Amino acid sequence: MRRLPFWKMHGTGNDFVLMASDEPDARWPELAIAICDRHFGVGADGLILVLPSKTADRRMRIFNADGSEAEMCGNGIRCFVKYCLDGGVVRSPDGTMTVETIPGVLTARATFAADGTVDRVRVGMGVPDFEPAHVGVRIEQPAPVTDMPVTVRDDRGEESVTVALVSMGNPHAVSFIDGAPADYPLERVGPLMEHHPAFAHRTNFEVVRVRDRAHVDMRVWERGVGETLACGSGACAVVAAARTLARVDDAVAVALPGGVLEIEWDGAGEISLTGPATRVFVSEWEQP
Repeated sequence: MRRLPFWKMHGTGNDFVLMASDEPDARWPELAIAICDRHFGVGADGLILVLPSKTADRRMRIFNADGSEAEMCGNGIRCFVKYCLDGGVVRSPDGTMTVETIPGVLTARATFAADGTVDRVRVGMGVPDFEPAHVGVRIEQPAPVTDMPVTVRDDRGEESVTVALVSMGNPHAVSFIDGAPADYPLERVGPLMEHHPAFAHRTNFEVVRVRDRAHVDMRVWERGVGETLACGSGACAVVAAARTLARVDDAVAVALPGGVLEIEWDGAGEISLTGPATRVFVSEWEQP
């Protein structure tokens, strides 16, 4: 029996199992499915690996609850930073560290609580990408695409959804709505959008209400997971789309079911994400 030490963590309710390893090619998808199961495992939205890196302080890999690998996770990277700094994996008195991800190397800066542990993390999430092909969509329309109609169908009928396309290293389809996101039938429309043939690599799907130029409300259906309480890259995609449509200013508080994330973007260059990171407990997973 092999024992794998792990931390259970969450960022605004988006929860993960984190563990360090020097085995980048182990059977991680199988482990992710088992350990993320909320009935027979630990329970999480994803498994995050802390790996050695030749280009950054550490390398992050994330596997969704269904075993698929995600390119990026804004809530996950904040937990990753807390794991590394609080666990002594990376030494950084000022809280700055670099993280290698599939889209590239990102820089994060942690702030510390009175007890010396990481409380919040600000992450430079890269430059929002509006090219449709980078969201896995083939469409004869130049970027940015902010009004693509998508028709979804199931045995209850069909519905037309208008979305903006944004890549944050992973694909996002953002739909602006007039009503409260809490009232939107995300449990029905979300999986239909995720698996719609228009999206070659599936997609994350966000529904958003703009309250004013500094506040938006959002729910998200995450590719490979389902509805989650928060999505950091999704919050960035939402603000990037809203800012492009001139509906918000440069600093926006994004309210999700799990809490509030702070997004800053001036319409050019890198977008930043700030939010909390929380350790829930530490334990071991027994692997046959």
